[in-house]
Amino acid sequence: MPDHHEDPAISFGPFRLLPKSRLLEKEGSPLHVGGRALDILIFLAERPGEVVDKRELVKRIWADVNVDEGSLRFHVAALRKVLGDTGKSARYVVNVPGRGYCFVASLAQPAAAAAQPTVDILPPRSLPAPLSRMVGREEIVEKIANGLSLHRFMTVVGPGGIGKTAVAVTVGHRRSQDFGGRVFFVDFGPLRDASHIATTIASALGLTISAEDPTPALLTFLKSGPTLVIFDGCEHVLDALAPLVERIVREAPQLRVLATSRESFRSEGERIFRLFPLDCPPEREGLDVAEVLAYPAAQLFVERIAQSSGPFQLSAEEAPLVASICRRLDGIALAIELAAGRVNAYGIAGTASLLDSRFSLQWRGRRTAVPRHQTLAAALDWSYDLLSPAESATLRRLSVFAGPFAPEAAATIAAGDGLSTSETLEGIDSLVAKSLISPSGSRTLRYRLLDTTRTYAHAKLNELGETRQVARRHAEHFREFFERADADTSTPLPEWLGIYGAELDNVRAALDWAFAPDGDTALGIRLTVAAVTLWVRLSLFAECRERTRTALAALGDNGDDRTRMQLLSALGWSLMYGEGRAREARPILETTFELAEKLDDKDFRLRALWGLSIDQFNNGQFGKARALADRFASAAANSPDSTDVMLSDRLMAVALHYLGDQNDARVRIDRVSASLHVLAEKPKIFPLDLRISTQYFRARILWLQGEADQAQALAARNIEEGRANGHALTFSSVLGQAACPIAFWAGDFDAAERHGAELLEHTERHAIRLWGLWARAFNAAVMARRGDIETGLPLLRDELNRAGDARFLPRFLPLLGELAACSGEADQVDRGLDVIEDVLTRCNDRQELWYLPELIRIKGELMLRSARHAGEAEARFREAMGIAAQQGARFWELRCATSLARLMIGAGQNAEAQTLLDNVFGAFAEGADIADMRIARDLVAQLRN
Repeated sequence: MPDHHEDPAISFGPFRLLPKSRLLEKEGSPLHVGGRALDILIFLAERPGEVVDKRELVKRIWADVNVDEGSLRFHVAALRKVLGDTGKSARYVVNVPGRGYCFVASLAQPAAAAAQPTVDILPPRSLPAPLSRMVGREEIVEKIANGLSLHRFMTVVGPGGIGKTAVAVTVGHRRSQDFGGRVFFVDFGPLRDASHIATTIASALGLTISAEDPTPALLTFLKSGPTLVIFDGCEHVLDALAPLVERIVREAPQLRVLATSRESFRSEGERIFRLFPLDCPPEREGLDVAEVLAYPAAQLFVERIAQSSGPFQLSAEEAPLVASICRRLDGIALAIELAAGRVNAYGIAGTASLLDSRFSLQWRGRRTAVPRHQTLAAALDWSYDLLSPAESATLRRLSVFAGPFAPEAAATIAAGDGLSTSETLEGIDSLVAKSLISPSGSRTLRYRLLDTTRTYAHAKLNELGETRQVARRHAEHFREFFERADADTSTPLPEWLGIYGAELDNVRAALDWAFAPDGDTALGIRLTVAAVTLWVRLSLFAECRERTRTALAALGDNGDDRTRMQLLSALGWSLMYGEGRAREARPILETTFELAEKLDDKDFRLRALWGLSIDQFNNGQFGKARALADRFASAAANSPDSTDVMLSDRLMAVALHYLGDQNDARVRIDRVSASLHVLAEKPKIFPLDLRISTQYFRARILWLQGEADQAQALAARNIEEGRANGHALTFSSVLGQAACPIAFWAGDFDAAERHGAELLEHTERHAIRLWGLWARAFNAAVMARRGDIETGLPLLRDELNRAGDARFLPRFLPLLGELAACSGEADQVDRGLDVIEDVLTRCNDRQELWYLPELIRIKGELMLRSARHAGEAEARFREAMGIAAQQGARFWELRCATSLARLMIGAGQNAEAQTLLDNVFGAFAEGADIADMRIARDLVAQLRN
C-alpha cells in the first residue's frame, strides 16, 4: 500500500492532497470525497494552471465507459462543494467556457503529514482460513506480498496442484491489515459459463446484481477504498476475464489484483510470478533424516502424514523412500499430500511400491520434460485407483456439482445404481479423510472438490458413460430443492438466501446441461419454473428473463398450459420489474391471465392481474391501472389466503394515491398496515417485502395529508428496516419512493443529499438501472435547490434526457416539476412554461393527478415572473388550492396558500392573506420544523405585526 511518506503532497489553502493514498485533508482532518470527484481533483491538481479539455478529462476519469458531459459537471460540482468553492469567484477549480477546467489554486510547500487515526481492521471478506504453516513458501509469500506494494496486478502461474491457491490465501491474510480487511477471494473453479464472470465476482464481494452488465456496479465498489481481490483458478476463463481485469485495474486506482492461473493473462500491467515445485531431496545414497527434512517437499510429506495419522517420526530407513516419493511426484504439493494420505493404510514402503507400480520408468527419467499437469493427473490416477468401488463411484458422481455442496445433496445424487445412501455417506467421510474432498468453511456443513480433482473425476464420469445419468440426478435434485424453496414463504429473506442462494451455481450448471444437445429439455423447463423464486429474490431479473425465454423456446407450441403459464408469468414480471416500460410485458401478462382463467388457477390469475396493473402504472394509464386493481380485489375477495386481501388493499392504495385520492388511499394503506402483524409468510405473488413496501407508500400518503412528523418518523424506520432486509430492489424503493422525496419536500436538503447519494451508490453497486437514472436526476435537483442553479439546472435537464422513456414513470413527475421551477429561477421563464405545459398535458391525459396541484402552483409562480402572464397567476393558485383540498392533499394546499398569500400581500390585500393562512396553516398539527411551515409561520407573523 502507498506510504504517505512516499506520497508527495499537493498543498493549497487549508487542503492537503495525497494522490497515491487518494486522500484529501482539510487542516489535518480527512475529508470524504466521492471517487470520481477525487479522480478529477488529482488529475487537475497534477497539472496546475493548465486548462484540461472536458473530453480529455472524461476520457481519463471514465476510460472506455460512455458518459456525457452532464456526469462531469455533476462530479465537478460535488468537488467544488467539498472545497467550499461554490461562489461566483472560484478559488481552486474554474470552468473555462468552451474549453474545460483548470486548477488555479496557489500551491504551498507540503506540510508534515498529520498522524493517522488508529482504525479497527476488519477481517478479510470471503477469504479461506489461513494454513497453520506454509511449507517451503515463506520467501515466495513475502516476495508476492511486498510485490503488491509495487505492482497492482500480479499473477501466480504454475501447474495445477502446485500450491498457487495456498500461496495466494496466505498473502491475502498477511496483507489484510494494509487493506483494512477489504480482501476478497473469488473462486472461478465452479464457473462453467464465462458470461457469469462479473456476477461471480459481485457475489464474492457481497453485491446483488440485477442488470445484464454488472461491471459499473463492480467498479463503484472497487473504487470505494483500498481493496485486494484474489482471483483463483482463472485458466479456463482467461479470454473473458483478462479484459475485465485490465479495465477494473485501470479504473479503480486503489485496487490490487492477485490471480492464480495455469497460464498468464498476457494483459497490460500484469506482473507474472511463476510458482515452481517444492525443492526435493537429491537422488543420492546415504541421505539421513536431517538432510531429507531440509527440503520443503519432504517437510510437507511428513507434516501431512502427522495431520492424517497422528504423531509421526521419520526413521533413517524411511528417509530415502520419502526422498524418492517426493522426487517422483516432482515436488507437486497436491500430489505429495495425496501420497501422504495413503501412508496410514500402506506405510511408507507400501506407498513407495504402489507409486512404483503406477509410474513407469519412463516417468522417472523424464520428470523435468513432462508437463506438470500430467504429473498431477498421474498422481490423481494413482490416488483414484486406491479407492474402493464405492469411494470411486462417489467421487465421480460428486464431480457434477458446481462449487460447494451440502451432504444431503451429495447423498441424494451419488447414491443409487448399487450404492446405498449409507455407503455414500461413508464414502464421503472417507474421501474427506483422504483429502479428495474438503469442507468449504461455511457456517453450515458443505463440502467441495478441488478444481483439479473435480475435473479429473468428471473425466472419469465421461469415460464410463455415466455423465448423462448423474447430471439428470443433479438437475432433478435441484428441481425438487427449489420447488421446496418456492413453498418456503415463512423463512426471513436473509436466512432464505443463505439456504437457497448458495445453490445458484448449481442451478446454472444444471440448466446448461439440460438445454445442451445431450441434455433433457423437459427437465430443464421444469427446473426453470422452480428456480424463478431464486432469481426474483436475488433481483436477477435479467437472468430470469433469459432463462425463461430459453425454456419457452424449448417448450414450443406443444407444451402443457400450466408450464407455459408459469414461464410467461415469470417472463412478464422480469420485464416489468427489470425494464419498467417494456412494451412486450403486457401481451405476455395478458396471455398468462388467459391461461390462468382457463386452468382456474387463483394464484396465477392474481399474479397476472397484479403485473398488468403495475404495467399500466409504468405506462401512465392510471385509470386502467385502477380498473385492474378493482379486478384484483374481486379475485382476491374470496381467497382463503388473507395476504391476498392485504395485497389488494395495497394495490388499490397505490392506484388511489396516484389518482389523487389521498383520503381513500390512506384508508386502504392503513388497513394493510394494521394487518401486517399477522403476516406469517411472504406473499407468493409479490416480489418485494410487503411490510417494508407498505410503509414507504404509507409515508408518502401521510406526508401529502399534512402528517409530516409521522411521515418523517415512518420513513426513518423504513430506511433501517430496508437496509436490514437485504433485498436490493426493495431498498431502492425505500429510498426513492419515500426517504428522498420526503426529505426534499421538507426542505431538509442535507438529508435529501445524503439519501440521494446512498441511493445512487446502491443502484450502481447492484446495477438497478431505473432507480439509478432517477437518483442522478434527483441529486441534480437537490444541487439546484441548494442554490447552485448554474450547475444543477443543466445537469437536471441532462439527466432527465438521459432517462429517455423512463421519465414517463410516475417517480419522475416531481423532477419534471422541479425542472420547470428551476428554469424560472434561472430567468428561463418561457422554457419553464413550456415544460410545465407538457407535464400538465401528460397528467391530464393519463389521470396522473397526485402531483397536479403542485404543477399548477409552479405554473402560477412562473407566470408571476412573466409580464405577459402575471395577471393569470392568482387564478392558477386558487385552482391548485381547490384541487389539493379536493384530494385531501393538505401539504400541496399549504404550498398553494403560501404562494397566493404572497401575491395578496404584494397587492395590499393583507386581511385576505391573513384569513387564508389562518384557515390553512392553522389546521396543521404537525410539521412545525419543515420548510413550508416555517415560511407560512413567518408570513402569519408578518401580517399580525
